[in-house]
Amino acid sequence: MGLRRFIQASYFQCARTSGILKHVRYKPPSLVQRRHSGSSLYKAVIFDMGGVLLPSPYRVAVEWEVRHRIPPGTIKQALISGGENRPWMRYMRGELTSAAFLQEFGQQCSEIANFSVPVDSFLSDLTSSQMSKQLPIMTEALECIRAEGLKTAVLSNNFYLHSGVSFLPLDRNQFDVVIESCREGICKPDPRIYTLCLERLGVQPKESIFLDDIGQNLKAAAQLGIKTVKVDDPEAALKELETYLGFPLWGFVPQTRLVRPTMEIPKDPLQKYLEEVLGGRTTGPLILRQFSHGQSNPTYYIKFGDRHLVLRKKPPGNLLPTAHAVEREYRVLKALAEAGVPVPKVLALCEDSSIIGTPFYLMEYCTGHIYKDHSLPGLDPGQRRAIYTAMNKVLCKIHRVDLKAAGLEDYGKHGNYVQRQVQTWTKQYRATETHAIPAMERLIEWLPLHLPGNQKTTVVHGDFRLDNLIFHPEGPEVLAVLDWELSTLGDPISDVAYNCMAHYVPSHFDMLKGLKDCDVTQLGIPTAEEYFQMYCEHMGIPPIENWNFYMAFSFFRVAAILQGVYKRSLTGQASSATAESGGKQVELMANLAWDFATKEGFRVFKECPAAKPFARPYSTWTRNGAFSRRNYVTVAPSSPAHTSKAHLILSPDGLPGRAQDLYRKLRRFMEIHVYPAEQVLRDHQVSQSRWTPHPLIEELKDKAKAEGLWNLFLPVENDPEVKYGAGLTNQEFSHLCELMGTSLFAPEIFNCSAPDTGNMEVLVRYGTEEQKERWLQPLLDGKIRSCFAMTEPQVASSDATNIEASVVEEKGFYILNGHKWWISGALDPRCQLCVFMGKTDPEAQRHKQQSMLLVPMDTPGITVTRPLSVFGEEDPPAGHGEILFENVRVSKENILLGPGRGFEIAQGRLGPGRIHHCMRLIGYSERALALMKKRVTSRVAFGKPLAEQGTILEDIAKSRAEIEQARLLVLKAALLMDTAGNKAAALEIAMIKMVAPLMALRVIDRAIQAFGAAGLSNDYPLAQFFAWARALRLADGPDEVHRTAVAKLELKR
Repeated sequence: MGLRRFIQASYFQCARTSGILKHVRYKPPSLVQRRHSGSSLYKAVIFDMGGVLLPSPYRVAVEWEVRHRIPPGTIKQALISGGENRPWMRYMRGELTSAAFLQEFGQQCSEIANFSVPVDSFLSDLTSSQMSKQLPIMTEALECIRAEGLKTAVLSNNFYLHSGVSFLPLDRNQFDVVIESCREGICKPDPRIYTLCLERLGVQPKESIFLDDIGQNLKAAAQLGIKTVKVDDPEAALKELETYLGFPLWGFVPQTRLVRPTMEIPKDPLQKYLEEVLGGRTTGPLILRQFSHGQSNPTYYIKFGDRHLVLRKKPPGNLLPTAHAVEREYRVLKALAEAGVPVPKVLALCEDSSIIGTPFYLMEYCTGHIYKDHSLPGLDPGQRRAIYTAMNKVLCKIHRVDLKAAGLEDYGKHGNYVQRQVQTWTKQYRATETHAIPAMERLIEWLPLHLPGNQKTTVVHGDFRLDNLIFHPEGPEVLAVLDWELSTLGDPISDVAYNCMAHYVPSHFDMLKGLKDCDVTQLGIPTAEEYFQMYCEHMGIPPIENWNFYMAFSFFRVAAILQGVYKRSLTGQASSATAESGGKQVELMANLAWDFATKEGFRVFKECPAAKPFARPYSTWTRNGAFSRRNYVTVAPSSPAHTSKAHLILSPDGLPGRAQDLYRKLRRFMEIHVYPAEQVLRDHQVSQSRWTPHPLIEELKDKAKAEGLWNLFLPVENDPEVKYGAGLTNQEFSHLCELMGTSLFAPEIFNCSAPDTGNMEVLVRYGTEEQKERWLQPLLDGKIRSCFAMTEPQVASSDATNIEASVVEEKGFYILNGHKWWISGALDPRCQLCVFMGKTDPEAQRHKQQSMLLVPMDTPGITVTRPLSVFGEEDPPAGHGEILFENVRVSKENILLGPGRGFEIAQGRLGPGRIHHCMRLIGYSERALALMKKRVTSRVAFGKPLAEQGTILEDIAKSRAEIEQARLLVLKAALLMDTAGNKAAALEIAMIKMVAPLMALRVIDRAIQAFGAAGLSNDYPLAQFFAWARALRLADGPDEVHRTAVAKLELKR
């Protein structure tokens, strides 16, 4: 079923050149060809560089000595003599600079030759362009090895050049692992470097083969259990390697491999059929290989004599009805070719299953370029735009085909295409469903209710994408459109939307290297909107409004297809070796589809005419508890709207059942346990033992965890399987977070306090499994605490790109140096982890300079110099620390995502957590108003209760109105984050950060005024509320930044 690149992750790395066959050397069949890779016990092949992949440095030495009249063997003797501390070994371990090496090595050679030896020119020859060319037979061998699914590595004893760059003149993309001795500080034959290579490959010694030209290096590898191959003659060495691997290392055809065991087809009957179809007896053997793409309909490359062909067939096994119809593919290709659409030339259709087991068809093998990376690296902006324009035009050519003239009027049903497609893919998804996926369930309900009207009917490709096109090698001309399995008659806009999917998928996405995080304008690539506008202009039609629906439908369809591929991978039917990993992407595709569905819902909502306001019960009544309870809803509690994140939930009573139960349990816990403990905890904060956590906190944490009131903050979007949190949406958590905000101590009690929440979200989203095991789980369990080190005293840290702390790579480690302050939580004795942000590359693009690392707080070089006070309060036991990082050494495995990803992570860290403070500020305000109301109804001044004083009444009215206004804005922001995404909610997020702290300050200030001097004391939470609200006007981003963001966004509206 097409969609081949979605499953074959390696298919996205770079542009491929078809037609390489004319360069292939013919070799007669051998035992190697008959043995299949399935019989190989090996998982990885490790190559030395010099003497294996590149010409031997000893050969260079011999030639150099002849030219310079140096005694033969001088260089070799210097290279191998002198033990571990000889200049050559130290140079390869990165211990000597080029200048220092040349001085010591020159002296060593001069002593051997008994006269001055000009070793500078030897090093120049050794690193010359001629010596830097990889042997072609090794390049082809690497391609064959990787095509069969084995891992590859280069394990090189190399060195740093004068420029400071390591000498490794190889295409790193050929290897899964690159080990350079000068970077690691160890070199062959040290057993540690082999072990390091195996660890990074993730294989055992007995599962790997090592090629080297030096005996002692091979001996060290063999002692570890690694199979070795001595390379004296590269061609002979590869022949030996073939006998171990069980497949040939020549005759590489791009994107092909040996036929997989479950996909083998009989050659003899196929050869007889080819002889009949092609006419006459063709000389030469039949060479058959399988393309690595084509998960649905297996696709094979055939070389028969001088003919190069492609065969597509149905897969074996029981198939879903109407699926894998190769007969339809043949028919449409033949008809479209006659209509002038560039497609491969079809030669024959065989519906006789007795030939190879299933029906199949043959077509010519097309030559040209297929661009696998949608960002088109290596091309200039003008060339990229020309490629996208050519793709757009050929899509229009498909959609303009005259159905009657092409004989395709009955190729599919007319009208209601999208409706039928939704039904079809829903049915096929149900038939292959392996587990519940919430987004798919929502889409199955939503899509039929929002179908487009007035759908045009044309030929639709069904899998139209850049990497399904073969381009002319010398220009932006489409020579052939591939993969027609999903073609039918239908709505052409579905093809356009599908064609634009890459724009919405990030470049690091496993199954598709997309454009979401690329600056397409700078690249010269049209945006999705520009591409669709281009299509409309070419077709002479007006743009549509419900674009988001078509995008939702496209991602839904892909999710359903991937689910089918995944299910078949479990039964061995899927023809792609990577189908299983591809199937795991179903949930990600479904979530993208739901994002577009909610955007479409908001578009429709905004375009609806003003309607009569809802009639609603509204009351705010005071209980005997600590503060008022809100009780107002916009729809009846039984309405399905309360189960959907696409509706605004104004009241806790409007929450879905499970969230509402959590809210009630939380409120009860607060009233029974938290509010009564507050005074004890406030007193502890000013005691001598204030830097030691009060045991009552740990006691309450255990109780909260026992009642299921734990880790409520993690949004379902980041934790779709609810492995870590409670599975709440941002909007649902808003109501619970507000309730927690009524006490400064509550968030920690429920493990929902900053900075741990942000750090846990970082680990969930970006951490490796090892990082999660070491740090995330203890944080989720509440056993440890953490801090986040970004802010620096020397620079305006509101701009994260200003940070100056340095992160320098050194021999498998990173060295951290920097001065940080306002590091909340750093003084807590339970704080064991610091998420550190520093610069790894000051010369990179502005937002690619920073990196984030996980730093254990007990690492040598970390000094917490002092606690910083907020309005005179030190906020123990967590505090806000000033910290020095002096030559702090952490392993490279501690980096998050990789170098240069720090700013990206910082933005992601500000996802749901960016509005938690605002939610809590609403809680501060509600509690302050509740305390104020209780105070003014119990105090008398000037002969009457304070509650009857005009100014008090005015203050209460203002506070209630301001709280309600701010809450509505917070809930709207949370809803948009749930439905349209954080980026789409940027305006609302900036506004609540601007509004909530100022609102809370005014409300709390009025309450303090009503309390008089008591409001300033430690007997009530008001003073701390006020201090925190004021601090958050800086800690959560300066007001000025938020106001600027709001203004800029407003000007763009």
